[in-house]
Amino acid sequence: MSIVISDEIVIATRMTEAEIRLEIAVMLFQKEKLTLAQAARFARIHRVAFQHTLASRHIPVHYDVEDFEQDIKNLRETGRL
Repeated sequence: MSIVISDEIVIATRMTEAEIRLEIAVMLFQKEKLTLAQAARFARIHRVAFQHTLASRHIPVHYDVEDFEQDIKNLRETGRL
């Protein structure tokens, strides 16, 4: 699914595409609609950078089993585990 944000909205918000993506990702994460990993992918930033964004906004990170399993998978794929 694609979402089109009109130039009018982009101009009105005075935000870049990256900033808009980040705001949407943060909101969906806060509402527990996306996991940390999913929200970071949506925002197109590294997961740690997304965590820093959350921390700077005093938004708690809800780290669940899915996040843990993804971390284990990533560690195995990179040979760190």
